[in-house]
Amino acid sequence: MHVDTILQTKGIVVHTLPKTGTLADAVTLLNTHNIGAVVITDDKQHIVGILSERDIVRQLGKNPNGALSLSIADCMTKGVVTAERTTTIDDVMESMTKRRIRHMPIAEGGKLVGIISIGDVVKLKIAEVEHEAEALREYISS
Repeated sequence: MHVDTILQTKGIVVHTLPKTGTLADAVTLLNTHNIGAVVITDDKQHIVGILSERDIVRQLGKNPNGALSLSIADCMTKGVVTAERTTTIDDVMESMTKRRIRHMPIAEGGKLVGIISIGDVVKLKIAEVEHEAEALREYISS
């Protein structure tokens, strides 16, 4: 299975912000859409960073009174780990586990085309296991 399997099910909507925004802008977007990370892009939809709930909490821990006015550019993760539509789910799982990340933007030619979360990957893996178990039950009962 490939990343495209997840994107076909969940869709390709990705919420983005420019790096010139503030953490307050990011918190509003995350809360409005009930998401855990926002991809930071330039005007051509190239990925320049990612900002997660973890990143925001770290900033709040350092500066509880002024964190929300900080620039996204100063708080985002810049070395964004991405995958392509053709990346296998197993490779994505390995990368997410090894790097301890929960959100992975999907890019083609350096441009953002989707995002998947560890929850999306786990949901797909559970569905695979349930399908295999059902196939075995049918095989045994026939």
